[in-house]
Amino acid sequence: MFEHGVLGVLKAGGFTLGFIAFCSVLVLAIAVERVVALWGFTSRANSLAETIKRCLYRGAVAEARAACERSSSPAAEVFLVGFERHGRSSPTALEAAVERERQRVAVGLKGHLWILGTIGATAPFIGLFGTVWGIMRAFNEIGAQHKTGFDVVGPGIAEALITTAFGIVVGIESVMIYNYFLSRLGKTAIELKLMAEEFVELLSERPAEEAKPEPRGDESAKAG
Repeated sequence: MFEHGVLGVLKAGGFTLGFIAFCSVLVLAIAVERVVALWGFTSRANSLAETIKRCLYRGAVAEARAACERSSSPAAEVFLVGFERHGRSSPTALEAAVERERQRVAVGLKGHLWILGTIGATAPFIGLFGTVWGIMRAFNEIGAQHKTGFDVVGPGIAEALITTAFGIVVGIESVMIYNYFLSRLGKTAIELKLMAEEFVELLSERPAEEAKPEPRGDESAKAG
């Protein structure tokens, strides 16, 4: 059957194999989407955290906040929550607010990875369903034609074997990609947590007045 190419294999595998093929394409699409979304996330977050750290060491809280507002990194939202709460909340409340935002960003980084886990768990069973369906077809053909030759049972057996094999392959593919992203996101979440904790420590040491923007020249003249 494999000498007939991809279309021949799909035809032999029946509708179950078509669904498994769709799951495989979906797995690859989600993997590519997550790679694009996570590309450079850690490096951009680290760069922003270093900029904020240097500014806070100099006491330039307003400059650090401006750097966050200009940044396109999702991690900037974590730092901006801290700047919003700085001077208006207790250190404990500020830390809790930053941690909540960090968790929200971490959850957002997962995207649709749950689909990979679902496909990884169900694809082998879909293949098993195709196996049962193919064997049922084979027995139906035996009952209809009252023959037991390979030409009679061959198509049903082919569907059974092909769907089982492809279901296992897609399941393994999905689980491997899912575990890779979980490992990568776990490391990213820890790094983001460390950045947030260091940020809160440095920000809590600065007086709230430093976060206020400096008055413009015309406003200073009017005040004078």
